[in-house]
Amino acid sequence: MTVDDSTLRSILERARTIAVVGLSDKPERDSNDVARYLQVHGYRVVPVNPAVSEVLGERSFPSLSAVPPDVRIDIVDIFRRSEQVPPIVDEAIARSVPVVWMQLGVEHPAAAATARSHGITVLENRCIKIEHHRLGISARPNGP
Repeated sequence: MTVDDSTLRSILERARTIAVVGLSDKPERDSNDVARYLQVHGYRVVPVNPAVSEVLGERSFPSLSAVPPDVRIDIVDIFRRSEQVPPIVDEAIARSVPVVWMQLGVEHPAAAATARSHGITVLENRCIKIEHHRLGISARPNGP
């Protein structure tokens, strides 16, 4: 199922908080670059990585389930190997996250189908930074 540009723009303009699963604290990693870009453009980034305690000035959580329930997550952005996607999707379903975004090179048709069956919009093998830039979406001056 392809998400058209109008829907994509709506998703990115409405979102405020993005959980980045697999966010590295190493500046040279793609996950760090993308998360930094998202922060600069006014999104709140919630790092999800059990190996680090803080990334980009934000507390990191070991899993989506560990993120406090009062933190509303609008998008789960996945920087993990494709075979690691299903439990992340299960956690996104449990949290009622409206969008699951799998970064370039990340695809899992069965997990995507499961998410869609729960009303979640799914993007696979696409970079949120590239799409945000391509669509020319403005930064939020006041942040999230």
